[in-house]
Amino acid sequence: MAVHDQQVGSRALTRSAVSATLHCLTGCAIGEVLGMVLGTAFGWSNTVTIVVSIVLAFVFGYSLTMAPVLRSGVAFGVAVGVALAADTLSIAVMEIVDNAVILVIPGALDAGLDSPLFWLSLAVALLIAFVVTVPVNRWLIGRGRGHAVVHRYHH
Repeated sequence: MAVHDQQVGSRALTRSAVSATLHCLTGCAIGEVLGMVLGTAFGWSNTVTIVVSIVLAFVFGYSLTMAPVLRSGVAFGVAVGVALAADTLSIAVMEIVDNAVILVIPGALDAGLDSPLFWLSLAVALLIAFVVTVPVNRWLIGRGRGHAVVHRYHH
């Protein structure tokens, strides 16, 4: 019976990590796509485009975490702390992997908004980042960190 309980607990932990990573992916994708679209549309350098994309990924990632925490009645400063604790490592890993993948795809950053290469590169990069980040979130949640912190504020 103990092995069965461990398997059920392990599956629940993995489901929680996948859910947290999908949440992280949503914020990162919004910021990343917006940054890449802005950088491409305005002809910014690759460095500026990547920096803007990363900043926007963190802004949107933290915002998506803070919104329900704020709705639960928590003060803004506390909500910021919760978002930082819940998402920083997850977003950082996702952004490192995502941008590394985009950088190694030939022509991805130079492709125009009307290019399938542009959109396919973003999709592939985000998918790979998701796969790499799930174990990170699983590890965090298993230790009462990451999105486990946010769930204390959900009613």
